[in-house]
Parts: sequence; C-alpha cells; structure tokens
Amino acid sequence: MKTDLTDTTASKINKALVQGRRAIGTPAVGMVLTLVVVTDEENAYDALKAANDASHEHPSRTLVVIKRVSRSPRGRTQSRLDAEVRLGADAGSGETVILRLYGEVSDHAQSVVLPLLLPDAPVVVWWSVDAPRDPAADPLGALGQRRVTDSYAAEKPIGELRARAESYEPGDTDLAWARITPWRSMLAAALDQVSCEIVSAEVAGEEANPSVELLAMWLADRLHVHVRRAVSAGPGLTQVRMETTGGPITLHRSDGAMATLALPGQPDRAVALKRRETSELLAEELRRLDPDDTYASALRVGVDRLGGQSAAEREAERAAAAAQPTPALPVRTVAEPAGGGLDAEPARPAAAAAAGQGDADRPSPAQMPPVRKADPQ
Repeated sequence: MKTDLTDTTASKINKALVQGRRAIGTPAVGMVLTLVVVTDEENAYDALKAANDASHEHPSRTLVVIKRVSRSPRGRTQSRLDAEVRLGADAGSGETVILRLYGEVSDHAQSVVLPLLLPDAPVVVWWSVDAPRDPAADPLGALGQRRVTDSYAAEKPIGELRARAESYEPGDTDLAWARITPWRSMLAAALDQVSCEIVSAEVAGEEANPSVELLAMWLADRLHVHVRRAVSAGPGLTQVRMETTGGPITLHRSDGAMATLALPGQPDRAVALKRRETSELLAEELRRLDPDDTYASALRVGVDRLGGQSAAEREAERAAAAAQPTPALPVRTVAEPAGGGLDAEPARPAAAAAAGQGDADRPSPAQMPPVRKADPQ
C-alpha cells in the first residue's frame, strides 16, 4: 500500500501511517527499531532496497531522508516536504516513509524525523553516501544510538578512514568494517590451530578499498607486529599472509567467492569467503546496538602506521616511469676470467653531474640486473 503526500507535515504523515495500518488489518506496531537512511536521489533506490531486505531480519520503521537541492535561488528559499508512505508488501517487514525535503527545511531534517521515530525503540542512522565528517555531531546522527557510514562510497576512501578515526564516538561503525567480518573470523580460527609466534603480516587488496586498511590495522592492533599493505588487482581483499616461526599462514581469495587457507604442516583447504551484499552488511550492523570496541581499537592504529607505499607515491612512481623509461644497463661482473679488470661504470655527462642530476636516470636496486660473481682465483 502506497500513499503520496505533497507539501505535507510530520503530523499528516503519522496519520497516514495509522490509517494505512488499519486499512491492511495490522493496527499493532511490531517493529523493533527505527532506521533512518540519509541518501540522495541518485542512490535512493539502492539504499531503500538494502534497507527493505535487511528489515526481513530486523522489522523496522525506515525513514528515508532525501535532501533535494533547488537549482534556482528562489526555489532554495521555499520550504516543502513531500512524503511517500509504504506499508505491507511494499515496505518489506515494516513501514517505510520516503521524505523529500526542499528548500530551507532540508537544513533542519532532524525536526521532520523526530516526530516520526518509534517510541521507546532504538534509532540507527545510516548514511549510504556523503557521510558527515563527525557523524555524532550531526543533527540526525545525534538522534541515533548507532551511526553507520560507508568509507567505500566516499570519493577518497582512505581520507574518509582518517576522518572516522579523528571523530570516533561510541556507536560509530562502518560498512567497510562489516565487510571483513568473515576474514577476521577465518584468521582467528586459523591462529587457534597453530602454536607459533607471529613475526609479520601482509594484507593485499584493491588500492581504493578501505576494508584492506581496516583488516591490516586490526591485525596490527591484535598481533602487535609490523603489517604491510600491498596492492593487488582485486576484487576487494585478495590475500592475508602471516609469517610465523613455524612457517607462513596464508588466506588467499582470487575470485571473490572461494578462498584457500594454507597452514604450516597441514594440507591446503578451500573455504567459503563470498563477497556480501549491502543488505547483509546492514543486517549485521543492526544485530548489535552497543559500541564496537574492536572497531574503535583498530581505528586508533592509524592508516599511516601501515607499511608499504602510499597511493600517492605509487601514482607518482608510475607517472615518472611512463614519462621517462629507464634504459637497460650492461651486466657487471666482479672479476673477469680472462684477466680483465672491473668494468668501468659509464661516465655521467658533466652538465648533469654539475647540476646534481643523473642519479635519477639510474634504475632502483630492484630494477638492476643481478651481479655475477666469478669463482675465486
């Protein structure tokens, strides 16, 4: 059942909810929480679908807040609230109210949402896109016991992680953190099967995937070892390798569905490690309404403490290599069997030497050909 309300108020929306429940024969309210979804028009369909799918596990009143920005200065000064009320089969296992805010009222969304919250029920606020830098200080975020963001949906995911660490308050969480729950469970179970000391670890995955950084920070926080962040082609997380005193422990996933777990002294085994939908991630976050201390502890490690090159350094290195390819150098030998001396290194041009240049044209030690050692005379 759908009811459209144009230029309405929160009081009229509440009346439409009561009348709709009576019309479909369910006057009682059987929902366990209020889920406030903050999104834009472009992502509203996907966010609403994920919320409806999650409501099958957590029946809730879903309030979708869409702030509409007028193109004309006159339109931005005119306030209007349009609503669409969905009940029954059109609203999953709860109630759905889509709120479109125009003009000045979009700056006061909390005043529209507050009268529509379920009484004596927890509130969860989810920003599917464009999360505020400090969710707890946001007027809508202040209404919720839990505040869910998604760093992966940000334009700069790694910068978003830094912002989450700086502004963290109990109750904050991230869907990028929920994405690594199966990985954390699998790695914890693997470590229970071996009795050895962890020396170092490496986490590999897509370059712009904050879940890779979060998993690396979690390992650094729990194991107290150096963790290196490596880049792979994906999809998502691809590998975790832990060097131990008894041999390496490897969890590798190349196709986004099945992974291979390798433990020292044991045969490799295939494990299910499927990439999950947004609705499954959201349902996981709705299962717990208390602060996630493990997430907070991992955030405190900090992205900048991970080993490996940063994204900016990798991009600059690739650009420099493309602009000026490095010529191959001849193989150098320590001694010549025929009695020849050491090969002389090519002399640098005088102008380059005077200007302090020339070393930039040389390849790095990793790019140089191996050195051949002759048998001792």
